[in-house]
Amino acid sequence: MALTHLIIGAGNMGGALLAGWLGDGLVNRRNIAILDPRPGADAVYAIERGAKHLSDSSQIPKSIKVALLAIKPQMFADMRETLGESLPKGATLISIMAGISLSDLQACAPQCEAVRAMPNTPASIGRGITAYVADADTQADTIANAEALLGACGEVVRVDTDDLINAVTAISGSGPAYLFYLCEALASAGAAIGLSAETADRLARQTVVGASALLDASDRTPGALREAVTSPGGTTQAALDVLMGEDGMAQLMRRAAKAALDRSRELSR
Repeated sequence: MALTHLIIGAGNMGGALLAGWLGDGLVNRRNIAILDPRPGADAVYAIERGAKHLSDSSQIPKSIKVALLAIKPQMFADMRETLGESLPKGATLISIMAGISLSDLQACAPQCEAVRAMPNTPASIGRGITAYVADADTQADTIANAEALLGACGEVVRVDTDDLINAVTAISGSGPAYLFYLCEALASAGAAIGLSAETADRLARQTVVGASALLDASDRTPGALREAVTSPGGTTQAALDVLMGEDGMAQLMRRAAKAALDRSRELSR
């Protein structure tokens, strides 16, 4: 069978997308080539069952239709020249590297159509969200195919400009870490007011998991759900008076998102 789909960098995120493609039946594993000296567990599983393991970019076949670039951004500079020379004309290059702009991808492989995307870590369990950008003149079938491949791990949204991917990185790309830290902080607060560390951790974790599931299951806005659990003058209101204060969570989150945005723009230069 012809090798039509190439994954360059099959670690956590590349491996998650690979698993999604195979799980959804989007690509046959015998049509997949994997270029990674140390492939992750999902890639090893696919290779053992028929995917082709490549040792370097010179082995990329001319039959490739889609190449997923999932390496670390700092590795891109070392391989961009050989990669650009190896990818066949007319292929689609989909990058999930942070900080590498759409114009960088187009300069690397001008013979290809390029899509820049930013997924997040819940993609590893099929619950991620990915935003992507492509030129306005990118072919409709290229966009449809890219959306299907990226959607194997969750929802997909398109943004209008390359710089907005930096904003996406600051919100959904880095966002899971913010939520994990909220869980840590809630557990720490529980321990500070007398709960055992184990109990506080269990309460905080399940509160975050349960509230997230409720948000996902409900058609109500986050604000409406917050109001539903907040009795005027009650305990929740007392806590929210602190969190929603002048220097509270909203301002802190804006500062955090701005810091992530600024760093993403620095990496894009």
